[in-house]
Amino acid sequence: MAFDKRSDQVKPASGTAAVPPANPDWADGLKQLYDAVVEEPLPDAFKDLLDKLDEDPPVSNGDAGTSGKGAPG
Repeated sequence: MAFDKRSDQVKPASGTAAVPPANPDWADGLKQLYDAVVEEPLPDAFKDLLDKLDEDPPVSNGDAGTSGKGAPG
């Protein structure tokens, strides 16, 4: 078998049947860990922060230091 660097897949030698790659043992554990993290509820501190960000209007830095009487100078 030859390793194709471009596709990160093992290619069978000519004249042999293609064998699908085996799923390593750690892959199932990693998927279970990911699924558990995704299902966790959002912490209250994050909810509060998101609510606060939704309430406050964005601040524009373009008006900083001007008094509305034209360009500073």
